[in-house]
Order: sequence, then C-alpha cells, then structure tokens
Amino acid sequence: MQNKKVIFQDWGLTDYQMAWDRQEKLFGETVKLKTETRNRNLAHAGGDEPIEDAITPNYLVFCEHPHVYTLGKSGKAEHLLLDEQGLKEKNAVYYPINRGGDITYHGPGQLVSYPILDLDNFFTDIHLYLRTLEDAIILTLADYDLTAGRYLGYTGVWFDADNERARKICAMGVRCSRWVTMHGLAFNVNPDLDYFKNIVPCGIDDKAVTSMQAELGHPVDMNEVKKILKHHISVLFGMEMI
Repeated sequence: MQNKKVIFQDWGLTDYQMAWDRQEKLFGETVKLKTETRNRNLAHAGGDEPIEDAITPNYLVFCEHPHVYTLGKSGKAEHLLLDEQGLKEKNAVYYPINRGGDITYHGPGQLVSYPILDLDNFFTDIHLYLRTLEDAIILTLADYDLTAGRYLGYTGVWFDADNERARKICAMGVRCSRWVTMHGLAFNVNPDLDYFKNIVPCGIDDKAVTSMQAELGHPVDMNEVKKILKHHISVLFGMEMI
C-alpha cells in the first residue's frame, strides 16, 4: 500500500552533524520497518493468512547549515582547498559522508532539502527521482523569471549549460537503501559565494557557481522560496504534505 503523505519539517539553521544524525534516525527507522516486514512476509510465505505490508512514513526536511564542506563517497579529498587552519579561519567544518557525489559547500543563505522518502510509495527509479528534484528547482526559478536547466552528464541545476558561461545553482547528492532516500539538494538562494572558492565544487574545476541573489541582483526572501519549492516538490511527486 502506497503512502503519499509526507511529513514536512523545517529545522531552520541547524548544525550539520546534528542534522545528519536526525536524518540517519528517520532513515534507519524506515529501512528497519521495511526489512522487518519483508522478513515477516518471507516467514509466512505460503500460509493461509496474507500479511499486509507496513505503511512506511515519508519526510521532507528544509534547513540551512552553518559553514560546512562535505565530501561524498566518490569525491576526492584534494578537492577541498583548505587545511585545518584554513577551515578555522573560515569558521567552517569538514565532513566525509555517505552520499553520492563529490565535495560541496553548505552555509547560511543556502536552502538545503533532505527528502527521506520510501520510493516504493512513489516510483522506484533513482534517476527519475533526481530528475524530479531538478524539475522542482527549475520550476521554482521560473517563478522568479530565471531560466535554468540541466548540464548533460551532471546532476543538479544550471544556467547557460550549453556555453562557456555555465554556472551551477543547485547541487545534489543522495543515498538510497531499500528504496529509502536521504541527503538531497543544496539550492543557492543568498549564500556567500566566496566559500565556493575554497573547493572544486562537485569535482568540476572549470565551471562557476551562482545563486538567486547573484542572478537577480538582490537578496531573495528565503521563506518565500521555501514555500514555492515545497509546492513544486509536492505537486511533482503527488504528495499529500502534512
């Protein structure tokens, strides 16, 4: 039985490690529920009484983080261009983590979204999942008269991906186990873009990074962006947000 209800939580400005731990808890509980249900069904296979599948929860988390650099499983540590002293001077921390992708930056003014979804409730296609998240960002930008799109061969959302002015506005990196997702996207709304100069963003050393503020020439209301992005994610996935 598919559960389209999604529990929305806004964690505000949250320490990265604390957010990671909270994600892991929700993720782990969902995976455990699916595993226990599967094992129970296997144990009762062929019995007279059918076993109903467990109804798994879904979560959509929004937050911002203090300055932090994170390195995905496929990334290279040398893509962080700061040593320990440099991190201290930038008031930033560094974590290698278990998502896909290379290195990225999170900080105030960047909207981070962590969908912790059981994709069995929606569709079991990780590529479609990523493309759908990209579509939600593209539609959100379109509401501000900004035309963005995809860069062939890369995840995330870009401007002018077909020419030398290509610049990235949203990075993505996810983990998925038993079709349960965690981690997600980092959408540059009003961040300090200078922090990106301390890394090779997502392992791409010849492309720029941008933000809504940089593209529009003025800061953007973060709460308004959250409302619009939440709406587009909800519609595209067919969610019932609670």
